Amino acid sequence: MDAKEEPVTPEEIERRSFEIIEEELRKRNLVLPKKEAPVILRCIHTSADFDYARNLVFSEGAMDAAFQAIRQGASVVTDTQMGRAGINEKKLESFHGKLYCFMSDEDVAASARENDTTRAAASMEKACRLTGPVIFAIGNAPTALLKLCDLISEGKTDPALIIGVPVGFVNVIRAKEEVLALKKTPFIIAKGNKGGSNIAACIVNALLYQLS
Repeated sequence: MDAKEEPVTPEEIERRSFEIIEEELRKRNLVLPKKEAPVILRCIHTSADFDYARNLVFSEGAMDAAFQAIRQGASVVTDTQMGRAGINEKKLESFHGKLYCFMSDEDVAASARENDTTRAAASMEKACRLTGPVIFAIGNAPTALLKLCDLISEGKTDPALIIGVPVGFVNVIRAKEEVLALKKTPFIIAKGNKGGSNIAACIVNALLYQLS
């Protein structure tokens, strides 16, 4: 009879997982930048995809901008309810921050119909009404990123940070390239087609977990 496996706590599973990831990175001769490493490691942990060691792009000062915004009680806006659900809201609220997703709001749906656009784009317009620092965590809709870039160029919003990791094939790379071209807005981008709401959420969490 096989001996029973000893119970393993979630904390122990996570610790062992990160040890395995770091060992695999060493085998691949991949050295992560020190400040950004916790974000990259958590993306790999979430996805089991080591490509994130290469395709995550951080604008200069993005990490410091994110930490400052969180400490100042930043709002975090997601483009999906899934992304919102994956973020540690209790940890965010410990810094007096708020978590929002406007995708299901009736006024957003009405605006999208009236202007013949997507709910994701309309939700970005609504997010512009928030006061204080705002972090946008976009993991699904490239139209949200494209609209956000338009709103920035029009002077209607000035994000503390854009996390731009929409997944897919239609307008995804174009949207990410528009964010990469921004001169004054801090960003974290997953180049190429990869990303997802889970990746957007895990990047927010990785930032939160580094702050006491």
